[in-house]
Amino acid sequence: MFNLFNSTIREKIEKEIVLKIYYYVHTGHRIGLDRFRRACSIIRLLKDVDITLLCSDFRIANEARNFGVDKAVGIDVVRNIPKIANRGDKIIFDSDEANSIMLEDMRSYFSTFIRVSDDKDDVKAPNEFLISPYLSGEGICNAIVVDDKYFQKEEKNIKLSYFFGDDDYEKDLEKNISFIEELNPNLLLGFYYFLDYEDMLKEKFINHQEFENYDEVIKKSEILVTASPQAALENLASGGKPIYFQRDDYNSNFQELFNKLNIPIIKNYEYCQLLTTLKSLENREYSEMEHISNKIEKFIKESLTL
Repeated sequence: MFNLFNSTIREKIEKEIVLKIYYYVHTGHRIGLDRFRRACSIIRLLKDVDITLLCSDFRIANEARNFGVDKAVGIDVVRNIPKIANRGDKIIFDSDEANSIMLEDMRSYFSTFIRVSDDKDDVKAPNEFLISPYLSGEGICNAIVVDDKYFQKEEKNIKLSYFFGDDDYEKDLEKNISFIEELNPNLLLGFYYFLDYEDMLKEKFINHQEFENYDEVIKKSEILVTASPQAALENLASGGKPIYFQRDDYNSNFQELFNKLNIPIIKNYEYCQLLTTLKSLENREYSEMEHISNKIEKFIKESLTL
């Protein structure tokens, strides 16, 4: 996919052409928008940098302007990156699609390769930069990416909200509706829900919010029950009390981080565990989310030699 080229060719390219900067993010109707939201936060943070967002989904690429991203292209699969980017360009890469061989090819293809990782067992390669909530060291930015807007505290006028996530291709929310229905929460609908599915959910949950109200619900919910790791972090930053439940089809990369932040974790749609957790929230001391956007911005710009 990515042809290797030596440092001499790379130096010549950098001198003769203006290198472009890309941000590739894995997103779609089967994996949700968590990585996409994180990507948009970083791109907004780097507002004076010309970045083109590459999405593995055409639908969300067309909506990127609504997330503050001016330039976005849908490319379907990660292997299509070379059809857009030239050798020697620079890229921020947020995906777990690539195997070790593909990653090494990309590190050689791009003059700067910045990778975003959630894996606590990850290892930084010599020819890359890394953003991780778990790792630290040279060439690594130890950070949790949360947009500045969520640190602006607002009145919590929504007692309890439920956000399953942006993706529910198998309609698991409906299959496990007994997990949450009796609590009558404010339901936040996801981006990739099917029209007929949304209609059913709106009938089940009188108090529901459209996808476009995502920011308002996240910031104004006192308690947020969610299977979206990014939503849990954003609600915590806004002063809320998130409860994370682990979906079977999601990896468990965030569990150690959430334990550190004292965010409760529910597994297997255990209703009794959820009730017990809700009752104990008054006495639970959540860790305060560190606001470090300046650190992230500095690290990326220095890595990109801007």
